[in-house]
Amino acid sequence: MSDKPVVIFGAGAFAQVAAVYLRKDSPREVLAYTVDGRYLNGDTFAGLPLLAFEELLQTHPPDRVDLLVATGFRGVNQVRRELYERCKQLGYGFVTYVSSNAFVMTDEPIGESTFVFEANVVQPFVRIGNDVVVWSGNHIGHHSQIADHCFIASHAVISGHVTIGERSFIGVNATLRDGIALGPGCIVGAGAVVLADQEEGTVLRATEAAPHAKKSWELRHF
Repeated sequence: MSDKPVVIFGAGAFAQVAAVYLRKDSPREVLAYTVDGRYLNGDTFAGLPLLAFEELLQTHPPDRVDLLVATGFRGVNQVRRELYERCKQLGYGFVTYVSSNAFVMTDEPIGESTFVFEANVVQPFVRIGNDVVVWSGNHIGHHSQIADHCFIASHAVISGHVTIGERSFIGVNATLRDGIALGPGCIVGAGAVVLADQEEGTVLRATEAAPHAKKSWELRHF
């Protein structure tokens, strides 16, 4: 397992948060952030150097650092996928982070450039691919498979024997029943309940709660 220091690809909230987790809960040193040159806005970000990716091969080559692609789910995770593939083509290795406060019982290897936050329950025989983000507090049931480039937001329940296709997004508090399969590029919105297989590119959303006719100060029992 590599112990190289890390450069984080990204200069947004996820990148900033990921640096804190790596610093406090891993042996990896974070040296800098990097973005494409056209997005440079100054020479530092969150207290560390901010580097043009076009110059990274000269200043931080693959034999000296590993990368973490820490961008969000824009373009149904396609943007993050393209960044990951560009870095890989240049020969970079990647850091994989699994929180020491996650409960991981699978013996299957977790993919590269994948970030698993705290309070996740990952049951036996679960497979998690490359470039996956699993935010805090999810349940991932036994024998489930999460393909590459997915983003799982917080407190989702993914039951056993579920297959989630690449680039899919699972929103906060979503629930997926056991044994179903989602095709690539699906979006499951916050609070949605999924009870059947879904084809590629399906978008599912929960019904938003309607505001009560009265204001809170008009209610008698609160």
